[in-house]
Amino acid sequence: MYDKEKQLAEDFVAKKIGRRDLIKGMSALGVSTALASTLVNAAATRALAQNGFNWRAHEGTTIKLLLNQHPYTDAMIANIENFKSLTGMNVEYDVFPEDVYFDKVTAALSSGSSEYDAFMSGAYMTWTYGPAGWIDDLNEYIMDPSKTNPDYNWEDVLEGVRKSCAWNGRPGGALGSDDAMQWCIPLAYEQNNLTYNKRVFDANSLSVPTDLDSLVDTAAAAKAAMGDGYGIGVRGSRSWATIHPGFLSGYANFGQSDLTVGGDGTLSAAMNTDVSRNFHSKWVEMIQNSGAPDWSTHTWYQVGTDVGAGKSAMMFDADILGYFMNGGDNAEAGNLAFSAFKANPAAAAPTPNIWIWAMAMSSFSTKKDATWYFLQWVTGPEHQLFGAQDMDLVNPARSSVWADEMFRNKLSASYSGYVEMHDVSAPGASIKFTAQPLFFDLTTEWAAMLQRMVAGEVPVDEGLDMLAESVNSQLAEAGLR
Repeated sequence: MYDKEKQLAEDFVAKKIGRRDLIKGMSALGVSTALASTLVNAAATRALAQNGFNWRAHEGTTIKLLLNQHPYTDAMIANIENFKSLTGMNVEYDVFPEDVYFDKVTAALSSGSSEYDAFMSGAYMTWTYGPAGWIDDLNEYIMDPSKTNPDYNWEDVLEGVRKSCAWNGRPGGALGSDDAMQWCIPLAYEQNNLTYNKRVFDANSLSVPTDLDSLVDTAAAAKAAMGDGYGIGVRGSRSWATIHPGFLSGYANFGQSDLTVGGDGTLSAAMNTDVSRNFHSKWVEMIQNSGAPDWSTHTWYQVGTDVGAGKSAMMFDADILGYFMNGGDNAEAGNLAFSAFKANPAAAAPTPNIWIWAMAMSSFSTKKDATWYFLQWVTGPEHQLFGAQDMDLVNPARSSVWADEMFRNKLSASYSGYVEMHDVSAPGASIKFTAQPLFFDLTTEWAAMLQRMVAGEVPVDEGLDMLAESVNSQLAEAGLR
């Protein structure tokens, strides 16, 4: 059964036929798109087993994963039988919602537990886990041809994303430096750009903003047209997560940094430059005039649900958040569109700060070589292509997947401007923060000061001077200044 269909899939994986011939052939055989994709994925797994690498070196071994509840995890679980078939290994996993997930990770690692061999992590979190000795440097595995299959193609991972997951452990050390440890391997990532309601924009003759000034103006015009709604959604809660999406993406586009790294490696606050003062003033004005009335409570969830419900005309946040709000039972499903955003009109291109979901290996694992087999599979091109084409693994971390015609067509059919937005922004997309051990504390304080500015409790200039003084004091106390 399915012999002809399997042969078509194998011919496609072997590049003997193109996608059009594959689709034409499958259609003639009465095969649905979903089944065709499943057959292609299985053929890719069989092809991987024939690449000369001993995928069954750890046959019979069981590893255990700690995973966050997320569409990326859904893609992983949906494809995991192919990994088992390829390797003869077994995979167990626990999945927790994000509001408790990172506490579970910290508890497991800080206790030295060997229960979990690998886990999902944000790149920022590895700035704590790595220096603490809780996770392994994966360069040891990536660069070892006896442990890594020849088709893994590490250089295929987008450079800015790949380097953002590597750090030498020295406060202020550049991400991706030659002496950096590869603390985690990217699964997929989020750029921060504009998602806007095309229905609202068209009905009110609004143009998509192209820089910070036009963003402020367009947000005000959109609010005036929205009735009970508001112009733009950005995060505002007292959390480091308020600083890292749209705010830092726009800020960094003006050449600004959170910290200055001195020649001797010492760190100092960089938030009170003249350029930074100007940026903060416009950002605060935008929120005061055109943001959500309860902005100071807004997290990822509120920013996303409001644009999906039609309460806000646009948001400057994660592109994948807009992706999910443009589907399902959201009121504005199908009405959202996407645009790369360059806050600084003088900048050559957008430079979005990014969030990365990645896989890391516990230093306390007793099955590290077997665990690496899973990590290279789940971050490899075959699984990422499956996740991108058949599931919601967006944005994949590999350039080869972004070049895939089927994936690009899937996005373009329902997510207007998404592919173009990604292509324009990807070269400049990376983590813009300075890696250092006080990251979460300092960025949370930055968010708290932003709240005070928006509330009118403190003028922008005074607030930034107060913030810089506090940051410098904390850096000095930690021996970093």
